[in-house]
Amino acid sequence: MDMNTIEAVVPTTDPADWRDGDAWLAGGTVLFSYGSTVLKRLLDLGEAGWPAVTVSDAGIELAATCTVAELYALPDSEAVAGRKWPGLDLFRPCCDSFVASFKIWNMSTVGGNLCTSLPAGPMISLCAGLDATATILGPGGSSRTVPVATFITGDGQNSLAPGELLRSIHLPASALSSKVAFRRLSLSNLGRSGVLLIGRRDADGGLVITVTAATKRPVQLRFAAAKMAGPAALAAAVGKAIPAELYHDDIHGLPEWRRDMTLRLAEEIRAELLEERLTVSGDFWTGQPHALSPQPSAQPETTQNKQQKEA
Repeated sequence: MDMNTIEAVVPTTDPADWRDGDAWLAGGTVLFSYGSTVLKRLLDLGEAGWPAVTVSDAGIELAATCTVAELYALPDSEAVAGRKWPGLDLFRPCCDSFVASFKIWNMSTVGGNLCTSLPAGPMISLCAGLDATATILGPGGSSRTVPVATFITGDGQNSLAPGELLRSIHLPASALSSKVAFRRLSLSNLGRSGVLLIGRRDADGGLVITVTAATKRPVQLRFAAAKMAGPAALAAAVGKAIPAELYHDDIHGLPEWRRDMTLRLAEEIRAELLEERLTVSGDFWTGQPHALSPQPSAQPETTQNKQQKEA
């Protein structure tokens, strides 16, 4: 970290305090690792006091300052006990997709991942896949909501205006109640996501497939129950929705590979959600958390770690 231009750290949650040269500070995992030579002040959300998670019949409200560790713990918490929300099964695979240490999990925030807006951001994948909406605060007491799927506009780009602050993310009960599927691929074991797709079969029978990591921004494909796509129609829809230039290109995957794997995983999800067959490619969706998850609580039960827990 090299941020020797910082003159002040200001505890605030008020967008009216923002001025040129400021940056909002939540977990700081990206801000401190990238550094800056132009920032003058950090507006610190560390004492915002926002409840990390609020559960109601309408769904789940995540504060922008909710950490990855807090999100990971939610599916087993009393807050959602008894809720028939299959969408909760997506939380831990998406958290595991960070392939980060426990130190990162306990500092990195859901809102920070969205605002960084990298194609491989797994909180973007989770929230977009569950039709989440983001509440954004602006100077003068204004606020607006925007779907997370459209909040991200490109690689490292989003729809935040200068001074605006991401306050929370709402995951609707309707999407959480849907049958879900998850697929992720990377070029190396425990590598950054090169392709990450989430599928939903909603109560009305409609199919929703959300493409992330492979593309510079999230792309959603929706099929009504009466017009459910077969393999050929799905491939054609993916080709129409994602032009060649929208596929991301970096060291974690060439656009051609990302396109081919998007088509492959989309078909796997379609077949799984329509109960035609089950084929699983990639990580974190085989009925068990990844064996090398950085969180001990995520690792499959073995004789050794069972003895460690009991000790």
